[in-house]
Amino acid sequence: MTSEATQAAQVIKPTEPTEPTEATEATEATGAAEERLRRWRLVLGGEAADGTGYALGGRDAAMDGALSALYGKRDRQSAGKDRAAGLGASAPAVARWLGDIRTYFPSSVVQVMQRDAIDRLGLSTLLLEPEMLEAVEADVHLVGTLLSLNKAMPETTKETARAVVRKVVEDLEKRLATRTRATLTGALDRSARVRRPRHHDIDWNRTIAANLKHYLPEHRTVVPERLVGYGRAARSVRKDVVLCVDQSGSMAASVVYASVFGAVLASMRSISTRLVVFDTAVVDLTDQLDDPVDVLFGTQLGGGTDINRALAYCQSQITRPAETVVVLISDLYEGGIRDEMLKRVAAMKASGVQFVALLALSDEGAPAYDRDHAAALAALGAPAFACTPDLFPEVMAAAIEKRPLPIPDTV
Repeated sequence: MTSEATQAAQVIKPTEPTEPTEATEATEATGAAEERLRRWRLVLGGEAADGTGYALGGRDAAMDGALSALYGKRDRQSAGKDRAAGLGASAPAVARWLGDIRTYFPSSVVQVMQRDAIDRLGLSTLLLEPEMLEAVEADVHLVGTLLSLNKAMPETTKETARAVVRKVVEDLEKRLATRTRATLTGALDRSARVRRPRHHDIDWNRTIAANLKHYLPEHRTVVPERLVGYGRAARSVRKDVVLCVDQSGSMAASVVYASVFGAVLASMRSISTRLVVFDTAVVDLTDQLDDPVDVLFGTQLGGGTDINRALAYCQSQITRPAETVVVLISDLYEGGIRDEMLKRVAAMKASGVQFVALLALSDEGAPAYDRDHAAALAALGAPAFACTPDLFPEVMAAAIEKRPLPIPDTV
């Protein structure tokens, strides 16, 4: 059985032990040994050579059947054929299996098993059936799969697919929106400095630094002749943000998160937000930012990549370079003109644009990416790194305030 099966099997919890006494020690030792055999049997899959000799029954047997349908040896024996394994190509069989795994495993494990079923057994086409979509556990990766199938999706399935996508998007907005708005509002306030701040708006660190020459050693104090404070962000637009998102197949999760963040940023009056997605063509989805579901169904995952063309379009939309943040989200595999791409980044930075390069915007970390292009961007002062959704507000706040980006230690 594979490591994925091991992960799923490990959710089986041993029964709570009672307080040990002399009378129960032998019984508990036997029970612990039996529990170890049970868990190894679930992990190893019950083949002749698993060595446990342990027989499963009841709920354990049903759980083992659900694991074997996906991770059993039959899928490897049929690899290169129909890859149907224990689930076959039958929609009812898959529907039953989806129901079983939701019964036996927690949501996080169900999502892993669904993703593995789509990848290992080629079940993507079954997701075109409304009954299947209603049975699955919705998450970011499922949304990415649905978006990749969008063009092949029959009309009878599209409404169900939109409902699934909307549920995931709404969950992400609940998780991310409040903190993002709070973090960026604070960054906008701090970026608008004033010379005569009110007392509670004084930035004491900057004020002290600006007045060190007025230090009076005999009194051991600094005379603050000039106060530096935080201005309050006005209702007018103070920053322009351009999200430039690679919609190649490997960037599916990043596209989902970027669409959600784009909608959140667009809801803030002090930020003018533009969302541009690209493969070999460039599509401006800014007018759809009020509904991230519309944005997602306006994308087309897969295809080639022309970063240079996308950056050329973004560059043409910049009217206030010193107040603009451009965020490129891409694995940097450039199918266009590499030198032109780098020249555009250099030109934008020289004009005062804050340029951020993210290899991914997802919880999974960095995908495979072009290391030469990443190194070239770093040489221009734009280090490329993977960013989790929870870190993204801090990255944007740093860019707005024009301070060093909080690059993860793993880069």
